[in-house]
Amino acid sequence: MTRIIALALALTLGGMAHASDGKAVDGAKAEEIKATLTEQGYEVRNIKTEDGMYEAYAIKDGVKYEIYLNEALEVVKTKQDN
Repeated sequence: MTRIIALALALTLGGMAHASDGKAVDGAKAEEIKATLTEQGYEVRNIKTEDGMYEAYAIKDGVKYEIYLNEALEVVKTKQDN
């Protein structure tokens, strides 16, 4: 039931999740990013925008990462987060 509510909320707020610097990303775009990175083995903790790109904070194999994605949700840069 919780997943259904979360999905409905994500779809409703999808249009509000626009990439603008320094803001958290919510809604359908955040769910797409989480799904993409989860498939690659990451546990996504937070998503925001920075310098016109999506920036995801995630953990993989116990290591923290900052992952930058473009508008097409392609990973363009990955670095360890200190």
